[in-house]
Amino acid sequence: MRKTRMMKNISRMYEGMQLDEEQVFRKAKLLLANYRDVVWASLKKVDNVREICEAYYSNDLAVALTYLHDFAPIERKEDFMEKISGVFETKWMIDLIDTAMLKVYEYHDNGKLYHEILSKSYVTAYPMVEGEMLEALGMERSNYYLKKKEAIKLFGIALWGYALPKFGQVFKGDIEEEFVINEFFY
Repeated sequence: MRKTRMMKNISRMYEGMQLDEEQVFRKAKLLLANYRDVVWASLKKVDNVREICEAYYSNDLAVALTYLHDFAPIERKEDFMEKISGVFETKWMIDLIDTAMLKVYEYHDNGKLYHEILSKSYVTAYPMVEGEMLEALGMERSNYYLKKKEAIKLFGIALWGYALPKFGQVFKGDIEEEFVINEFFY
């Protein structure tokens, strides 16, 4: 298969960042493919926590959270903290993906197109089928799949080369957090 100018540029970026291009591509594609489900599950968790707070403690979520923090028995507080930490971990993951998507959008060479392809394929609540994508983008099938592959590879650079190091700085002093980050992403 002939490498396009863009694929050569992307490969040079991977080399410059010392990232394994094929491994990052596979992981980026997997993350994107699961993104919609993660967001859906996250929204369900948030709704569940809100409903529990309202049902047991108060219709005012702020009052319920204050009660749990200050007055709830330890068992309830620990159970609640476990649920809420799961919500925040998921939010952190979503923020990482969103940061990488923004970086793709800002890319100087077809960034908006790549962002649109990724958004419509993986991020929006209802993905477009191939025919709808081709029509919306005004592309032929072969060109679309080439651009989609470029978009995923660029997303991988944006995630592993920019977003993850940026978010990793937040946890610099916490060795355990860095271990978790490295185990999940690398």
